[in-house]
Amino acid sequence: MRIGILGLGRIGAFHAETLHTLETVDSLVVADPYADAAKAAAERFGAEIADSPEALLAAGVDGVVVAAATDAHPALIVAAVEAGVPVFCEKPVARTMTEGVEVLKAVAGRDVPVQIGFNRRFDAGFVAAREAVRAGELGKLHTVRSTTLDPAPPPAAYIAASGGIFRDCSVHDFDVIRWVTGREVSEVYAVGGNRGADFIREAGDADTTGAVLTLDDGTIAVVSNSRHNARGYDVRMEIHGFADSIAVGLEDKLPLRSVEPGTAFPAGVPHDFFMDRFAAAYRTELTAFTEVVAGARPSPCTVEDALEAGWIAEACTLSLREHRPVTVAEVKRG
Repeated sequence: MRIGILGLGRIGAFHAETLHTLETVDSLVVADPYADAAKAAAERFGAEIADSPEALLAAGVDGVVVAAATDAHPALIVAAVEAGVPVFCEKPVARTMTEGVEVLKAVAGRDVPVQIGFNRRFDAGFVAAREAVRAGELGKLHTVRSTTLDPAPPPAAYIAASGGIFRDCSVHDFDVIRWVTGREVSEVYAVGGNRGADFIREAGDADTTGAVLTLDDGTIAVVSNSRHNARGYDVRMEIHGFADSIAVGLEDKLPLRSVEPGTAFPAGVPHDFFMDRFAAAYRTELTAFTEVVAGARPSPCTVEDALEAGWIAEACTLSLREHRPVTVAEVKRG
């Protein structure tokens, strides 16, 4: 299988390394506006260099991975689909929901699969949680708690262009809540604050947020996010039902320190980076994409899926701004 990669920044280079090690991938074709990035990938992985996205799509690739800047996502997704090339694109589909809806319209009805990158769907713990919920092991659910805490904020330039913490960070929680529970979010109420980096406040964003989501069956989901967690990169989920309770991320590399006397848990070195926490999930995700390319499975995370998580982020952004509950239906109506 011959796979193209558009964009060779941090995540694009990481994907190139992963794809290079997959047995089903014979060769890579890479393209990046920065010639040095493309050259480095070519030297490291024996990849062919294309001088433009159009050239890459015409180079006989079986599938393409889009890891370019967010602004480029819509055009690259549509170009790949129009060329008949299955495409994997890192989230988000687009910078705005309006653009995302236009992408959905452009690819709808075409027999070319699109997979959006929400890696938690491929993490072993989240997969096990979904299976337990779907098998009825927990009984009827009543509470879900989902957490994403970054060890430190990204650079100021990234924050300014991110669209806000709900769209950039919390959206992973929103997606995996939908995926694990199989339910939709009907209403949100969000709060946020700034007690850390000044540049986050100056960008009009919050560095720490909380959101209460009401799911369509009445289950309550509580989402907690922060750009400041000095102990490490903390991603967890608790799922509580009337028959049992389970947790994802409750393991020895959990970035949390117990002060209970005589307790040695967690005993490992804390996760300090998302690529550390989800290294195996990223590999499984790209393996799944090669199966999509081969026609062996449908897309495990469609454009529609990604937009549903995006609408929840929009509702939370509006709720924080206006200090009130917001329904997802309200933001979809515009």
